[in-house]
Amino acid sequence: MAMAATRVPFLSSTTPFQSHKYSLPSTVSSSSLRFLSSSSLLSLSSSFATRRSHKGVKGRVRISVVAMADSSKRTVIVTGAGGRTGQIVYKKLKEQPNEYVARGLVRTEESKQKIGGADDVFVGDIRDADSIVPAIQGVDALIILTSAVPQMKPGFDPTKGQRPEFYFEDGAYPEQVDWIGQKNQIDAAKAAGLKQVVLVGSMGGTDLNHPLNSLGNGNILLWKRKAEQYLADSGIPYTIIRAGGLQDKEGGLRELLVGKDDELLKTETRTIARPDVAEVCIQ
Repeated sequence: MAMAATRVPFLSSTTPFQSHKYSLPSTVSSSSLRFLSSSSLLSLSSSFATRRSHKGVKGRVRISVVAMADSSKRTVIVTGAGGRTGQIVYKKLKEQPNEYVARGLVRTEESKQKIGGADDVFVGDIRDADSIVPAIQGVDALIILTSAVPQMKPGFDPTKGQRPEFYFEDGAYPEQVDWIGQKNQIDAAKAAGLKQVVLVGSMGGTDLNHPLNSLGNGNILLWKRKAEQYLADSGIPYTIIRAGGLQDKEGGLRELLVGKDDELLKTETRTIARPDVAEVCIQ
């Protein structure tokens, strides 16, 4: 049976992206819709569609995420395009050639070849501000999906009741990647006059004692929050997406739950499929 759709602008009228038909069934309250603007911040998780309600929320609203139409194609670059979520975003953009000119930025030639080796994939190091400038030139929008990645120390044996220990490789600490690297991208975007920046972060940043901060003594959520604030203060129209635990599962099967701060961490639905995050980035 068809459901009536409430159509709302995901981005404001100043945002140049095309209108989309992708429908995001969301369990949200009317107050939750305040994030629907060109300068916005949202926390995002998902729940199986059989879930009928959410704590503090009255009913379900089926939302069709819409952006304002424009007659010309837009050039969008995805940084971290070699990552598990970045690859999905890059691929989705490539699948819509009538709407987008896709670009990717990866750190190594190996990563470039992993996603097809196309000429629209640039190789650069976000920690080196000058190396990313060529990739940003002539771009309308930037989707930031770069992140420091903790590595598990060898020797972990779960059968012995051990707890895994983590570390960050030299030069790849959160301060260098999630702060300096993202700051460099934001500065390059501002200098190039980009019209929109989408930054994907992580829920949990409101808790200084969150376990993720202790991994490798990296304080990863603190550095991510610092970059978020820098973007918010930059003057560039932006959307910050604090995704829940990312899952390598099929997208489009679960309701998307939208919250503010870290309220979703207090619920049973703290995860989300990577393809769903990718679709929200493009929307």
